[in-house]
Amino acid sequence: MFLLPATCYEPTLEKMANPRTFTFLCGLLATHLVAATLCPPAVLRLGPEVIKEKLTQKLKDRDAVHVLQQLPLLDAMQESSQGVLARLVSSILKYITWLKVTSASILQLQVQPLPNGQELLVKIPLDMVAGFNMPLGKTIVELHMQVEVEAVIHVETSETGEDQLVLSNCSNTRGSLHISLLHKLSFFLNSIAEKVIKLLVPALPKVVKGELCPVLREAFEDVRADLLNLVKLPTSLKSDRLEFELLSQAIEGSAVQLNLGAKLLDSDGNVIMLFNDTVDSLNLPPLSDVPFSLIVRKDVVNAAVVAFLPPEELMVLLDYVLPELAHRLKLSIKAISEKAADRVEPTQIVKILTQDTPEFLVDQGNAKVAQLIVLEVFPTNEDRRPLFTLGIEATSEAQFYTEDDRLILNLYDLSSDRIHLMNSDIGLFNPELLKDIITEILISVLLPNENGKLRSGIPVSMVKALGYETASWSLIKDALVITPASS
Repeated sequence: MFLLPATCYEPTLEKMANPRTFTFLCGLLATHLVAATLCPPAVLRLGPEVIKEKLTQKLKDRDAVHVLQQLPLLDAMQESSQGVLARLVSSILKYITWLKVTSASILQLQVQPLPNGQELLVKIPLDMVAGFNMPLGKTIVELHMQVEVEAVIHVETSETGEDQLVLSNCSNTRGSLHISLLHKLSFFLNSIAEKVIKLLVPALPKVVKGELCPVLREAFEDVRADLLNLVKLPTSLKSDRLEFELLSQAIEGSAVQLNLGAKLLDSDGNVIMLFNDTVDSLNLPPLSDVPFSLIVRKDVVNAAVVAFLPPEELMVLLDYVLPELAHRLKLSIKAISEKAADRVEPTQIVKILTQDTPEFLVDQGNAKVAQLIVLEVFPTNEDRRPLFTLGIEATSEAQFYTEDDRLILNLYDLSSDRIHLMNSDIGLFNPELLKDIITEILISVLLPNENGKLRSGIPVSMVKALGYETASWSLIKDALVITPASS
């Protein structure tokens, strides 16, 4: 399409005070929010699966299995023995050269909500094999040991008054301890093994708690740091960028909820605008089976559209670009004024000005973008005065789609809802007479231009940061919800 050089109008200070950004939030909002509850600009909601996977990885990074393999079992047996057991330890030690964990593994973690709905219980099942040898024997006696560690994730208020996620109450799950002889041996070795098991029953839970719980707390601190870094990932919006900050943390049901503030910055890092909490309520769907959900408040989505579609001016040589529409436009003008139609030459120009910021609308799961457009028709490229100037209230259907971790908005089915005659050099006429041809010109000229700008999309960096390749989307009242795409 041949477009003459266009003048892009810079937004005024007043317009820059309107939303100009796009926010992506992973949302953990409570399922039921009352009207008085403040609604943050962004919410990141993380389900048990995300917490489980991240904590599992951090335990690997902290080499928790190696910690288990280094458990000081002999020392633990001596420290936990008193009275009769102490004498038993002394009698057993003379038969044992060494006692240590020969293999260890951390089985699948479990993360589940507690009945109060404000805490998560983490269960970490451990599977280990310990072996011991005796001075005169070559046989290694192996014991199969199973025990489970549990801890609670909850929100705690710090001395500075800030809420933060913490992991506490690390202990052994009652009734989870099982120790048995892995292979039956001679009567003598079996009897020694039974005595060792008797000593390990009180010793193993204590030594596991003393050695593994500190590692578990450190691993959770790593998870929390990752989540804080995650929400700070900037979102690129053309030359601007959106940054988030953590406002508050909570646990709602089975999910961790991070309420986020947002600010829009220009290419120099200057703050263009801040998004604040609102008193509007969001009745969000439950997290259900998705690992996380990313909720974008409607005004933030609107700001994204504004960021990608600033006010601009397009000038089109209609006969060269769209000759069929040029011919039909001339016929429509002729129906109004033959004299005006005679002035229209092949160099006629149609000027389209998107004068105001668009508005993103959500209604019953459908999205639309409303725009105010000024359209002028010049009979030739030499004329400086248009035949007429129309003000158009237009609405386009809006459809999101995803490519990998990018969210892209596509506009289609533009309709001219109202047309106003703002200025006329050919006398007064009913602008509705031009509605059909004007709408087709806007569909053919304006929509491709706007979709080209929207085509780059917005990277939802949180998706890949959480370990997922692609995203999907849905609309609810006053919000856009992003979740990982099902495989």
